[in-house]
Amino acid sequence: MYKIGEINLKHFEGIHKVLTPNVIITETQIEHIKERHPNDYERYFEYIPAILEDPDYIIEANKPNTSILLKSFSENGKNFQLILRLKASTDPESYENSIITFMKVNEKRYERHLRTKKILYKSE
Repeated sequence: MYKIGEINLKHFEGIHKVLTPNVIITETQIEHIKERHPNDYERYFEYIPAILEDPDYIIEANKPNTSILLKSFSENGKNFQLILRLKASTDPESYENSIITFMKVNEKRYERHLRTKKILYKSE
């Protein structure tokens, strides 16, 4: 388990009762990303802290205590999706917010998320 960054708690006000800004990633999830999204983790790992701290959008996920963070980096034209499991009050004290998966997405998929999912937060 590795601390990978922090979320800005203000972005989640009114969305989830976030108990901690800390975000971790486990070895299991790193392996999942490497298997399901080849080369994304190795190539784009350094973008994860910026996505966590300042997402362009936070959209509703289909599981409780989970959000999808979207971020587009204009300097390189790349779009990313990060699925984040937020610590809930019913979780054990030792739990932290954790990354479920992370991937580069094309413009079409990025825009489809914005059209079809509920937007919970939008960067200004």
